[in-house]
Amino acid sequence: QVQLVESGGGLVQAGGSLRLSCAASGLTFSRYVMGWFRQAPGKAREFVATINWSGERTYYEDSVKGRFTISRDNAKKTVYLQMNSLKPEDTAVYYCAAGIVVATTATPYMHWGQGTQVTVSS
Repeated sequence: QVQLVESGGGLVQAGGSLRLSCAASGLTFSRYVMGWFRQAPGKAREFVATINWSGERTYYEDSVKGRFTISRDNAKKTVYLQMNSLKPEDTAVYYCAAGIVVATTATPYMHWGQGTQVTVSS
C-alpha cells in the first residue's frame, strides 16, 4: 500500500532553516504530483507548495513564496521542502501528499503522510 513518511521537523529559531523530507513507497512516485500542507493549532489545513511529476512546475502559498522551496528526487522517491527565513507563524504540523493533478487545495490529493512538527521560536 501507499505510504508517505515525513521527517526533518523540529524546533528552530526565527530566521533559521529546516529541510523536510517525505519518503514514498507503494506508488509510482515519478507519475505523481506531490504537495506540502500544514496545519497550525486551531486552524484549517493550509496549502504550502506543490510540484509536478517532472519537477519543472512549482506553486507556493503567498506567505511562503521566496522563503520555501519544494523539490523532488524521483530516483529516491522523495520530496523535499527547504524552509528558510522561518517565522513563528510557520509553526505547524507539516504533511506531504500525493495526487494525480496539480492542486492548491487538499481535496484532490489521494495519499497523505502522518505529518511532522515544525516549531519556530521567536
